[in-house]
Amino acid sequence: MDIRGFLGVFFTIFVAELGDKTQLATLLFASDKRWGSLTVFAASSLALVAACGLAVLVGEGLSRTVTPRVMRVVAGLLFIGLGCWYLFTSWR
Repeated sequence: MDIRGFLGVFFTIFVAELGDKTQLATLLFASDKRWGSLTVFAASSLALVAACGLAVLVGEGLSRTVTPRVMRVVAGLLFIGLGCWYLFTSWR
């Protein structure tokens, strides 16, 4: 395992998830006394691992037909598009 790559991915994903909807949803579940903290932690961790696993599989599959540059451009455009959509729909 490449430790430099591992740390780069870890910190990028960690910072990207701070304040994300997923983290806020986890915070709300943890504040509900019907579920214990361990249950919320385990379930949210497993969900994030499953989502990331799916992303890795799709990314690996796409890399066989699409260049990394094209994937970065498309991902960037999707982020911009989603950001604009969130901004415009929040003003209704």
